[in-house]
Amino acid sequence: MNPFETLCLIRGGGDLATGVAYRLRRAGFPVIVTELAQPVALRRAVSFAEAIYAGEVEVEGVRARRVTAVSAALRLAAEGCVPVIVDDDGKALADIRPMAVVDGRMAKVNLGTQLTDAPLVIGLGPGFTAGVACHAVIETCRGHPLGRAIWKGAAAPDTGEPEAVNGHAGDRVLHAPRAGVLRVQRAIGEMVAGGEALAEVDGAPVQAPFAGVLRGIAHDGLVVTSGMKIGDVDPRGVQEYCFEISDKALAVGGGVLEAILAWLNARETGGIK
Repeated sequence: MNPFETLCLIRGGGDLATGVAYRLRRAGFPVIVTELAQPVALRRAVSFAEAIYAGEVEVEGVRARRVTAVSAALRLAAEGCVPVIVDDDGKALADIRPMAVVDGRMAKVNLGTQLTDAPLVIGLGPGFTAGVACHAVIETCRGHPLGRAIWKGAAAPDTGEPEAVNGHAGDRVLHAPRAGVLRVQRAIGEMVAGGEALAEVDGAPVQAPFAGVLRGIAHDGLVVTSGMKIGDVDPRGVQEYCFEISDKALAVGGGVLEAILAWLNARETGGIK
């Protein structure tokens, strides 16, 4: 089959969207990721968005590379690499013409994705209802339905509270103390002590809330707003987790893969069961 007949475009290159891209790429689908000019991904060690800053990254054996032209993105996708292209205004879609669009930006609201964007449109998590702005929704809330492909209805609403890890929930997330420029002082994967300085925003310190491992932090030099999420500390202290795709991202990626395969099968058999 011509690889462009199964081309998948993923909007967003954060850790969940990267889990999707990883699953699809490993299953043989050509993938293109679109991102902002200054991505705000936190778990950058497992985010293809980091290619915008670094030029090229590798996550669990799958390479991603920044490109500036759609023609280059199409060529790389056919070769097995995951191209990451800046597409702030969404105009690249018309030139890419993918088989499937996956909105993995995790904005909790729909930022403009439509049913007409591609033959198959999939939304991740809150903000999407199957049949309204997408054909299928993938559940991103931890628990029994995580990763489920939903063809009728919506994903669970946003709880506004991160899932608890070893008794820590909202307190494990780092927030910008003020608006300004983020200056990162510790690296992802480093062990940190409670109260230790991890970064600063225009002189205001960002401290570790407790001892653990710095699992994610936004890119140095990013312009942030007051209260913005800029990182997280994992109390489990397992450094390897910082550099491996999470169970949640893999489950969501599996849901997307199921939805795409079910849709392809439906074209041959006449409907999704």
